[in-house]
Amino acid sequence: MRADLVIHSISQLVTPGPDPQRGAQLGTLNILEDAALAIADGVVADLGPSSHIRARWQGQQALEASGKVVIPGFVDPHTHALFVGDRAAEFEMRVRGASYMEIMAAGGGITSTVRQVRAAGLQELVEQSLGRLQSMLAHGTTTVEIKTGYGLDTENELKMLAALLELEKRTPLEIVPTFLGAHALPEAFRQDPDAYVDLVVQEMLPAVKEWWQEHAQGRALPFVDVFCEEGAFDLDQARRILTRARELGFPLKIHADEFKPLGGTALAVELGAVSADHLVQTPARQVQALARSSTVAVALPCTPFGLGERQYTPAGEILAQGGLLALASDLNPGTAWCESMQFSLALACRYMGLTPGQALCAATINAAAALGMADRIGSLQPGKQADLALLEVPDYRHLGYRFGTNLVALVVKAGQILWRP
Repeated sequence: MRADLVIHSISQLVTPGPDPQRGAQLGTLNILEDAALAIADGVVADLGPSSHIRARWQGQQALEASGKVVIPGFVDPHTHALFVGDRAAEFEMRVRGASYMEIMAAGGGITSTVRQVRAAGLQELVEQSLGRLQSMLAHGTTTVEIKTGYGLDTENELKMLAALLELEKRTPLEIVPTFLGAHALPEAFRQDPDAYVDLVVQEMLPAVKEWWQEHAQGRALPFVDVFCEEGAFDLDQARRILTRARELGFPLKIHADEFKPLGGTALAVELGAVSADHLVQTPARQVQALARSSTVAVALPCTPFGLGERQYTPAGEILAQGGLLALASDLNPGTAWCESMQFSLALACRYMGLTPGQALCAATINAAAALGMADRIGSLQPGKQADLALLEVPDYRHLGYRFGTNLVALVVKAGQILWRP
């Protein structure tokens, strides 16, 4: 039989099962040694022992991968990769002792990027973001969620959605959009936050739905997210926004319990959110409720690292309760400018207590579940989309073990070779 691409003589072909992995199951890799896989029409057609696949499949293109590892392409389910400018000055403030909330109160933080995004044209926003996406691809990410949230008014939030659609045309990465109009309070609403919530609920959400249905060519609605946190949106405000979003047919996400346990995790479970993200301060009772639900806990280890914090998402507690745990980069201009999911894995192993295998599954099949896409991406089985990374190492455990260098030698998305050094 003919295939478009056959990768053979793979030292380790890492094939986590087709379904998300809960609790103690996390880290089930199903490694095949001296293996091969055949790709046809953008999907995995077959995989198994190298001799068997090579005898059965003739590839238009063949790649020899001895001494190398093949893994599913990384899925990054939480980023703020769409922005202009930088906040390097704030980093200096932080290392001098200023807290995240102190920087926000001084006019920095998210609102600083908001000012820069509002001043930028659509093409400038696209061009400045494109390089970050290319870097993510080079480090093995094949699917990425990207949020709005640096517009904070209807016009500029729609501009960000338009930029995401334009970026999809300019990059081979698969982009999953999220509307985060409730990312922070704009300066004009600091004294009347409920008025801004009114704006999100009554104007922005309907406008986003109408705009998306007109411009996104039949695609499903984007996610809606809220930053439920002290200094941003309280629990009642988050509930109001997410409840209205659900009524309009949007799937839900939430930023919860990053600095204070306001109850956002329980709200995510109650409303059936696809994921609850950050979860650094989540109380034990809410961890238990989360673990009994289908909501995925998304840990963002680059963020506490970027803030110089010592507390990370309690992965051990989530897994002990049987929960679904995923990893993401949280790429953003303020606290975690990191395009490498490999570095997220390295941090998760050191500060969250994950094994390399657990971290890899959290960054692939479980990360796909955090986007509602585990039926199509996140693992390598016949019939699934052929998204993969070839690593220039003989053992998958170099992921997590090594950091600060790129281990990826080749990236394939939907059966197409998209990047090689």
